[in-house]
Order: sequence, then C-alpha cells, then structure tokens
Amino acid sequence: MTPVLVINSGSSSFKYQLLDMDTERTLASGLVERIGEPIGVARHTVHATPVDAGEGSPTFLDATRTRELPIPDHTAGFAVMLDAFASHGPSLADTPPVAVGHRVVHGGARFFEPTLITPLVEINIDELSVLAPLHNPANLAGIVAARTAFPEVPHVAVFDTAFHQTLSPAAYTYAIDTEIAASHRIRRYGFHGTSHKFVSEAAAAFLGRPLGELKQIVFHLGNGASVTAIDGGRSIDTSMGFTPLEGLVMGTRSGDIDPAVLFQLERRAGMSVDDLDDLLNKRSGLLGLAGSNDLRDIRAAMERGEPRALLAFEVYVHRLRAYAGAYLAQLGGADVISFTAGVGENAPRVRAEALGTLGFAGVEIDHERNESAERGIRVISTDASAVTVLVVPTDEELEIARQTLSVARP
Repeated sequence: MTPVLVINSGSSSFKYQLLDMDTERTLASGLVERIGEPIGVARHTVHATPVDAGEGSPTFLDATRTRELPIPDHTAGFAVMLDAFASHGPSLADTPPVAVGHRVVHGGARFFEPTLITPLVEINIDELSVLAPLHNPANLAGIVAARTAFPEVPHVAVFDTAFHQTLSPAAYTYAIDTEIAASHRIRRYGFHGTSHKFVSEAAAAFLGRPLGELKQIVFHLGNGASVTAIDGGRSIDTSMGFTPLEGLVMGTRSGDIDPAVLFQLERRAGMSVDDLDDLLNKRSGLLGLAGSNDLRDIRAAMERGEPRALLAFEVYVHRLRAYAGAYLAQLGGADVISFTAGVGENAPRVRAEALGTLGFAGVEIDHERNESAERGIRVISTDASAVTVLVVPTDEELEIARQTLSVARP
C-alpha cells in the first residue's frame, strides 16, 4: 500500500483525503470546518468498509462520523483529524502516508510543476498572497499545520495555476501599460488547472488516443466555472485570468464585464473598491441575476415561468457558447469537448444548450445519452459527431495525489 494524504485548506476549514496510490482508491476523507468559531464540526468518512450482504457476496458501505467541538485553529483541526483516523481508521500508525499533497491556489509565474515544500517555498507561497489574498494564506496555514502533524514525510504543493504556465505571451498578456503590468505582476494566470489537467488526460485515456494528438475543450462548471482550450495536453487559453473572477458567469461571480462599469459605479453610486469587490465576487453571477447561485433552484424557477430565472439561464448559456466558439477558433477545431464538476456533470440542459449552435463544427449531441442518469465517464455525442463530447467526473484530489507522488515517491 502507498498511502498519500491530500489537504485542501481554506481560511476556516480544510478537506482531506487519504488515497492508496497502488489502487488509486480513496480510503478515507473528511472535512473540518468552522475553525475559529465557538463550536467547530469535523466529519470523517471511512470508504468502502466491507459488509456481509449474505449469499457469500460482500458489499461495501461508507461510514461517516461527525463531531462538534471547539477547533481554535488549523493545528487543532489537524489534531482532530488525527484522532478521527486513530479512532475510526484507517490507522495512520499502521500505514502512515508516504507523502502529503497540498492544493495551493496561486503559484504566480514561479511555480509551474508540483514542488517539494521547503521553508523557502513557504515564503514564496506567502509572498504570492498579494495575488490571492483569500486563498494562499489559508493554503499556507494548512501546510504549516500539516508539516507539524507529519514532520517526517515529504510535503508537496500542487498549484491551481501551474497547468496554465504553457500559455503563450499572446494569451496571458493584458493590453495595458507594460511597465505597470510588470511591476504588479498583472497577467492571465488561469485557475482550476488541476481539474483541467485531470479531465483532459482522463478523456484521452477513455478514448484510447494519445493525449498529444488531441485538441480539447474542457468546461469545468461548478459554483466557480472556467473553460480551457488544450492542444496536445497543453493549456493554450483559459477563461479565468489574473483572478478567478474573469470569464464565465458563475454562481456568485460576474465573469467578464466592461471595466468601465466599475468606474461608473464608483462615480455615480459612490461604491468603494471593497464594495465593488464584494459585488462582483459575492453578489453577482447567477445569484445577482436570479437570486440563487444554485442552478437547480434556477431550473425550478424557470419551470414556474419566472422571467428572472429564464434570463439568468440564457445569460449563462450565452457566455458558454461565446467561449466554445472562441476556443474552436484558437484550436483550429476540436476533437473532444468535455464537461465536468457539479453543473457540468449533472445538468444535461446546460450541456445541450452550450453546444446547441455548434452543428457547423460537427458537434452532434445524442439526446438520450445526454439525459442518461448514468454515472462515470461517458460519451454524450452521436456516433456520427465529428467532435466527441464527454462527461468526465473530475477528481482533483486524485490528481494532486498523483502529482505529489511524482516528486515524492519513496
């Protein structure tokens, strides 16, 4: 067994998964949240516990335990996590992780591959917090706590931005004063890179085709959403930019917007920089248009005939189509288009509408396949479609574990 522990740390919570990389099976996972509040919550799930189903055929049952207790900081949260492993398994004393992988949102232009964490790397992650003030400090807090909990094993940072370091200058450069841009490191970085890498490689493996031969478009559609054009396994364009705010309409983020709108709101509505930041990141997107950031609520409202919900859906789809067309042009056509994440994997109408005008490019969606409740990676295009359209469940934790092991293999 080759266990790898994956940590995804936020400011007041962290998620974890323990994977056996010999089989790439998740052994346990959990969430520690409400860190710093009077009462925190810790959930620990042991996966695929064998249960006797009778007739000599064992089945498997996940077992989840929940605790509520004070969790003052991330270090205390890791102690709670370790106690959960000790009490409910699997035992880290018997099978300690060979490495710990950490999701880090922003690697700037410095980090373009999984990186062994050293004190110098920690300093760099902290310094890059100016580019991701909501994420990198939280990621670093998890790293510090995890290195205290597991001091004897290698820790590896896997950066959301790393996959997009293959963008050309033409794709990552904003058309502003070059000296100002260089002084403040303003350029397109792109995000969701771990997911886009995993999905594009999974699609190639599923189709039995070499990754290097494929032109792919991957839609990662969740509460946060992005789309990437991938040529031969390399990101050549992506919708998120200097921050995750740019690009598609998202759950609470506006996506693309004329910058002059901000000037107008400052001058005419008296909104401050913080007000504008809050508006575009937390009160826009589907929430701003329809009053909910959950597409399931919006679909229900559409069925009730609510115009606000219908408009929100149409705006959402309009942006998807715009990027699909743009990336077909950037790639010179596509072999594969994949949908992933919560909306991408579970919203057939979104998939159908997003690609509904691409018949000219040889895209044909099979209605029955698209509407199927089947899980797992699957084809939703017709057999005659010139472009293969897939639903590919993402697994960012597995991708982080793979990358971690690639540089920390014992």
